Amino acid sequence: MSTASAETAPLDDVMLAMDVVDTLRHNQDLVTRELSVENREKQLIDKLRDIYRHQGIEVSDQILREGVAALNESRFVYTPPKPGLGTTLAHFYVARKRWLPAVATALVVLAIGFGGYFLAYKPFEQSQIEAARNELQVVLPAQMDAVYQSIFEETKVQQAANQADELRTRGKALAKDGEKAAAEKALADMVAIRDTLRQVYDLKIVNREGVKTGFWTFPEINTEATNYYVVVEALSEDGKPLELPILNEENGQTETVALWGLRVPESVYRMVETDKRDDGIIQANIVGLKQYGFLDVDYTVPVLGGAVTRW
Repeated sequence: MSTASAETAPLDDVMLAMDVVDTLRHNQDLVTRELSVENREKQLIDKLRDIYRHQGIEVSDQILREGVAALNESRFVYTPPKPGLGTTLAHFYVARKRWLPAVATALVVLAIGFGGYFLAYKPFEQSQIEAARNELQVVLPAQMDAVYQSIFEETKVQQAANQADELRTRGKALAKDGEKAAAEKALADMVAIRDTLRQVYDLKIVNREGVKTGFWTFPEINTEATNYYVVVEALSEDGKPLELPILNEENGQTETVALWGLRVPESVYRMVETDKRDDGIIQANIVGLKQYGFLDVDYTVPVLGGAVTRW
């Protein structure tokens, strides 16, 4: 209800009519009692005029009649829209300050996530797959060919070339089937053949304090027999000891060692024993030579082809 004083500038007709309607709405008992009876518009207008005069506001009869008519016609009255999709969307729009920041943040997070997945992770994953495929189909086969070519050119025995060719064929087939570990094992075996061909060393009987020169054992499978061993080491051309993979005949395991027992006939064992007993020095201490281009040691004394790595 308006509280303007008499000295206040007069309101325009529309605002006065709206104020009349507002007065009627806030005096619902008056509206119900007077408007529900026919031919009482004059009495209602008189009552409204008195209300405004008590507030110091002069309102014309025309304005009062328009206000009463506006109330009857529901003018200046807000009628809520009916529920529906449009209304729901309008409510969402009006409340956008509440939900828009959260939605915007969620969209940014999703954008970063999708961007990272499609622009970073997926290309990285694809590059890893492509690199693995390239290694199996291109790199490993090329390495096998290169190692085989080295073996073929450097070997002085056909056995090395044949073994390498078999490994290369099997390794390429494994790489084609995606068996990376097995293909790499084939390549490693080829490299071992090449490295063995390139080795040059003397196989000598050990003759120094604190290390046995030889020993004998009773084999578990035949306790009536005796196995004789001389302890040997491989010395390179510059005299440095080498560590070599040696198959232990007692347990079937291969170990990389610098010293091992080489099984020899008893006659060789006794010969070495006598040589050392003479003056404490073994003059004939070389038992084999490993030359470039060969796989095996060329022994200078009879050997029985067995070895042990522990005694």
